Formats: sequence, C-alpha cells, structure tokens
Amino acid sequence: MKILMVCLGNICRSPMAEGILRNRVLQSGLPWMVDSAGTESYHVGEPPHPFAVRTAARHGIDISGLRARKFIREDFRNFDKIYAMATDVYGEIRDLSAPDDPMEKVQLFLEELYPGKIKSVPDPYYRPEKAFREVFDLLDRACIQILSKYSGLPAFSFQNAQRKR
Repeated sequence: MKILMVCLGNICRSPMAEGILRNRVLQSGLPWMVDSAGTESYHVGEPPHPFAVRTAARHGIDISGLRARKFIREDFRNFDKIYAMATDVYGEIRDLSAPDDPMEKVQLFLEELYPGKIKSVPDPYYRPEKAFREVFDLLDRACIQILSKYSGLPAFSFQNAQRKR
C-alpha cells in the first residue's frame, strides 16, 4: 500500500499525517509506504513548521528530516491512495489532473472519520502551537481508521500502541 498525504504547502498537516501514519505502520510491521506533498510550491525544500516538528516529537515521532515537495501528476501513478487534507486541496489536485488520471484514488482525509461528510482538516499555519496539537490528535484518529480499514486489523490494536505525550 502506498499512501500520499497532501495539503497546501506540505509543512503542517500533511507532514504530520505522514509522520503519524508512517510511525504506526512501522509499529504494525506493515509493508506500506507513506509520503506527503503540497499543491503549492512556496515551501518546496523546507522542513516542516517548527510547531509541527515539536508536536510530533512530543509523541515520539521525528518529522524534522522531511522536506516539502510539490504534488505532481506522476503521484497519481505512484500511489494507491491520495488523501487531500482540505476541500481546496482536493480541488487543486483535481485541477492538476488530466482526464486519464485516476481521481478515484483521491479523497478527503477526514472522510475516514466522517464518512460521507465534506470536512477539512483545519490549517494550523497561522495559529498558536495548541492548534497543531489539536490537528495532530485529529490526524492520528484518522490514521488509525486508515490502518484498520486497509490492513484488516481492528482499530483498537492501533489505538493501544504506546505513544509518548
């Protein structure tokens, strides 16, 4: 399974989601690949936001080595599932796609927690560090659902995985 997390700049939501899912995949021993990207290029090559790095580190997850990259059309071919963190991101992915690109691979990330609902992960970029912690918890809950849905393992097996606070 190859999963791509996508937000606008690839320095807040999507790298935290990448780190969370990658960490849980490692703990579970699944042979999955997880990556992240942004639909905009203004942060390409930059590390995640300092609050994102610090929030992830509080949970024993190191995302400091990640670097922002831009979503490209080849990502449609390289990934099994593409999660858009927000409705505007979904729209930008759709706008970047060609008629033969498999848009059925793309879905809103929070659809895993709220099936059938159109909900965006709040962007914490201009907000205080507390907002990053709240977004982290939301991302983590959705990552548990993703693991359970695609691995066939029960969600409680991932919820009980020890995390640092």
